[in-house]
Amino acid sequence: MAEIATIARPYAEALFKAAGAQAAALSAEVGALAAVAADEHLRQFADNPKTSPEQVFGVVAGVVNQPLSAAAQNFLRTVLDNGRLAAMPEIASQFHALVNAQSGVSDALIESAFPIEPSQLPDVVATLEQRFSRKLNARVELRPELIGGIRVTVGDEVLDASVKARLDHMKVALTA
Repeated sequence: MAEIATIARPYAEALFKAAGAQAAALSAEVGALAAVAADEHLRQFADNPKTSPEQVFGVVAGVVNQPLSAAAQNFLRTVLDNGRLAAMPEIASQFHALVNAQSGVSDALIESAFPIEPSQLPDVVATLEQRFSRKLNARVELRPELIGGIRVTVGDEVLDASVKARLDHMKVALTA
């Protein structure tokens, strides 16, 4: 995994520098390209020696669910010309991290045992932003195994307010 990260870093940094003020707008396009590039069948097609980078570009551009800007098209061509399509998801991840660092926003994964109502989500996010002292870009996933409560992951910080975590703590205390 470190190899892919090492390969992806210069691409992500170069795209970030080239995008300048438009980096945040370009982030969605790079994410869409990464989602397409993650497909195993597409990578097999791209790795075929009989397939040209221009053919792969046509397929990827046709599959992406949004029109690509000139910057995204140039970036995709560069990645394909250098045979780095497999690194695209990691490039997108590192690019997204650079954009977040520039804007002062962190990604937050909120795992909940039960669905969070759309009307309640802004209140939950506002409370978490105070707790983590930064602006959060929240994503919610359902995890019934938590039994109740939520678990929030922001970078390498975890706030676990789930029933499962409390039961695990009780188990450790009782067996110690």
